Amino acid sequence: MTARAVLLGLLLSVGLVACKEKTGGRVSSPAAGADVTLKPASVPQINAPAPEKAPSESITSEGKEPDACLPDAPEVPKAPPPPFALSGRLGLWVAQVDPVTLKVMKAVGTNPNSDFPLASTYKQAVLWALLKKFDQGEVSPTERFDVTRSNQSLGAYPFDGMTVRDLSTRMIQWSDNTATDIIHRRVGLQSVQDIADSLGLCKTRLIMPTRNWWVMEAGLSDTFNNTSRWANATGKERARLAALIDEDARKYRYDYIQRKLDSYFDNSYDPKDDLKAHNLSTPYEFSTLLAHEYLNPGLSARAVKWQRDVAQKGFGRYALKAQAADNIAWFGGKGGNGWRILTYSGYFQTKDGRHVVYAFMQHGADETYTMPNTRRAFAWINAGIDAVIGVQNPRPKTPPVPQEARSSKPGTDSAKAKAAAVKGAEKPLPKTPQP
Repeated sequence: MTARAVLLGLLLSVGLVACKEKTGGRVSSPAAGADVTLKPASVPQINAPAPEKAPSESITSEGKEPDACLPDAPEVPKAPPPPFALSGRLGLWVAQVDPVTLKVMKAVGTNPNSDFPLASTYKQAVLWALLKKFDQGEVSPTERFDVTRSNQSLGAYPFDGMTVRDLSTRMIQWSDNTATDIIHRRVGLQSVQDIADSLGLCKTRLIMPTRNWWVMEAGLSDTFNNTSRWANATGKERARLAALIDEDARKYRYDYIQRKLDSYFDNSYDPKDDLKAHNLSTPYEFSTLLAHEYLNPGLSARAVKWQRDVAQKGFGRYALKAQAADNIAWFGGKGGNGWRILTYSGYFQTKDGRHVVYAFMQHGADETYTMPNTRRAFAWINAGIDAVIGVQNPRPKTPPVPQEARSSKPGTDSAKAKAAAVKGAEKPLPKTPQP
């Protein structure tokens, strides 16, 4: 089976025929026709709070520079070496934090201040931005959206008319890129970036929906192609360029983007491009964001309930030794992967009241398809956790393997890597890779 066949099967796996909406089944050329504006579907809303004015899509707001940047990570012991070999650039931060002050009580780290592409783990910030808008009365959980030519990203996607509440679950539990992009654009590109800026996370970029990454790397954004300012842009300049790149990204059908991306991965991939196109952060800064998101989110009780219900569905809990030791009271997390990229991050509270955040980042791996590295990654995360809060001894009973982890996808590793790069999935393989 060719790589393209595998990818096409992945993109059509949910049984929907993309790009035929309102066209009588005809598929237009990639650049033909007017761009479709993202808008709520015409479905009655039940028990939705009545905003003062009708909600409208807010793509950008005026970006502001942070008042001050968070200093680099405090001096802490180096993280234990990975128990099993991991290739590429690696970063890790594991910390126990004070639940009131959020100060680091004890931590270990490796390259905690280095930039890494976040892949799908950034979606935790999109959830937080959504919940802030919910509390402000600007977004209703019962708003419904259709999948259109301009908002469909790569990979699996939701059915038409899905609510914001359900989209948020798909975003975290199934790493659905289209669901993520709908939410990201609904709350506003800058609103997600504001999460980082308000915390002084000056090395963290969260402003781009997933489709925009692919369009930039595939060479389809004239704005991105014709400026050298994007990678280092901040504040108003970043907001302005992001809005222009977003306009570029919405001009193309998903399958056209996919073909261009195939060619890019096959012929001209450069790891440096990931740092220009993807959202990015450092292990320390992103762990700081998670500490605030889960311990001091500034949300109402209703929003916190929504957050906790969704965030606990993210991948990671059952890969932690602390879970096997029956020592996790609550967990929220997310992972992501792409072409030579793997990321895992999260927060958990132990049953004896300790609060732990972690962020693992791998970039430029030797393996194009990085999912077999999942257990190696968590072996390192768990070694860091043991060093911070004490050795977590699993009980004899082994946790059941999640249903989604019981079958592997067909195709070559190269084909799987391309699929992972656009799908944002994070399903571990059924067998532990041998060191």
